[in-house]
Amino acid sequence: MNDYELARIGKRETIFYNFTAEAINTGQIKSLLPLQRAGFQNVLKTYKHLNRLIGVGKQVCYVCIQTNNNMHNTFKEGIIRLGKVFPMVLVLLISIICWLPKAVQGQDTLAGEAEGVVETVDSLVEETAEAAAEITENQPAEAYARGGYSKQDLRRGERLFKGLVPFGSGAHSCASCHYTSRTDTLNWNPSAFDLALAWHKDPEYRIQQKMNNPTGMRMMTDHLDMTVTLEEERQLEAYYEAILEEGPGELRAYPVNSIIFWGLGVLMLLAVVDLLITKKVRFKAIHVLILIVGLVVHMQYAVAESRNLGRTQGYAPDQPIKFSHLVHAGENAIDCNYCHTVNQFSPSSGIPSNNTCLNCHGVIREGTRSGRFEINKIHQAEESGKPIEWLRIHDLPDHTFYSHAQHVNAGGLECLECHGTVEEMHVLYQHADLSMGWCLTCHRDNDADFVGNPYFGIYKQLHQDIKDGKIDAVKAAQIGGEDCMKCHY
Repeated sequence: MNDYELARIGKRETIFYNFTAEAINTGQIKSLLPLQRAGFQNVLKTYKHLNRLIGVGKQVCYVCIQTNNNMHNTFKEGIIRLGKVFPMVLVLLISIICWLPKAVQGQDTLAGEAEGVVETVDSLVEETAEAAAEITENQPAEAYARGGYSKQDLRRGERLFKGLVPFGSGAHSCASCHYTSRTDTLNWNPSAFDLALAWHKDPEYRIQQKMNNPTGMRMMTDHLDMTVTLEEERQLEAYYEAILEEGPGELRAYPVNSIIFWGLGVLMLLAVVDLLITKKVRFKAIHVLILIVGLVVHMQYAVAESRNLGRTQGYAPDQPIKFSHLVHAGENAIDCNYCHTVNQFSPSSGIPSNNTCLNCHGVIREGTRSGRFEINKIHQAEESGKPIEWLRIHDLPDHTFYSHAQHVNAGGLECLECHGTVEEMHVLYQHADLSMGWCLTCHRDNDADFVGNPYFGIYKQLHQDIKDGKIDAVKAAQIGGEDCMKCHY
């Protein structure tokens, strides 16, 4: 038998590593050959096969002998243990078979008793519920009370509003729409201060009711799947109180011009000190250059600021209602004269009253962009009997007389010539600087609506000059547009 045949006896990993010295000395096995490990049956087959081949009996492999002996011993012990346990298992089975009929018979009795107990409990529950309902009806409902907020409520309310912690219904950031500080861009959503003010003015205002039962399509869309619990409502109310105490805040521009002005001033002062006293810089041309540049810039600022004194070009204040001329005059093409009804016969174009707004918004109660919040302000003003306090934008000094009727009716000017393209403005702002120079330039360059206008009928000589062909048009400056007493008297 060669080495290859011996290696094929096993089929898995090696278990036979040592053969007896007798087998090796007799020359029947020439070397220690690795035999692959097999299962229990393979081990027995391998053992018997080796016995047949080499005739060394049980001394061929010590591992196989030990495995065989252990298996026989384990099997004998298992039979002995089963003989001890079997009588106990038999007794248990007989006991179960005897108990089953009694258990089935008693189950019906227990079921009947259980039904009686359930009926008794149900009747007691109904009686208790009726008594509780009577007590509740007789007692007045406890009113929701504001106040008594803790610092923890305030901190939690601020975090809820700013989206730092989630609501019970999920993560929502109120501050992403309802801005907490002033901004120079139009945001159609009410600010946090607007919400707090609305809550403060109305004692019956409930945040939970507003959020859990939205009335407008805009609120239903923006607050989809958002609900507020009673605890969260109190926390938001605590934050509203803090916002009211702080106020809406101020919008301040970064003072670039002031920094340049005062920075150059300090640099000029250092240049003069070094030039006259310290003399650290040897090249005097540097001092001279700094002084020249600083003086030029300071003179430019002085001239520009003196010209702009009293001028408010670009002025665009926050109005009490977010009114858009682009929506009304642009998209809906409402004529300017519909709202500004007195512009053709009054020194001022006039501000529309609440009734003018309600002609449309008595029916249109919700805006596409702003929802109900802004339009509700008109109805609240009407109910209170107070007019909406609009802020005037185009305002001249008290020592200047200006007649809107004379320019629009007699002069035939269009609104955009002074106010710009209002129909393209969400936020109305002062288009022109309304300075004296701007007015005089207009009077000198533009022709008056002179021919066929009865307002200028008294100027007979000018009419005759037009007929004779001496002039083809009349400037505003020729009919008193440059007279100081026309505007300042």
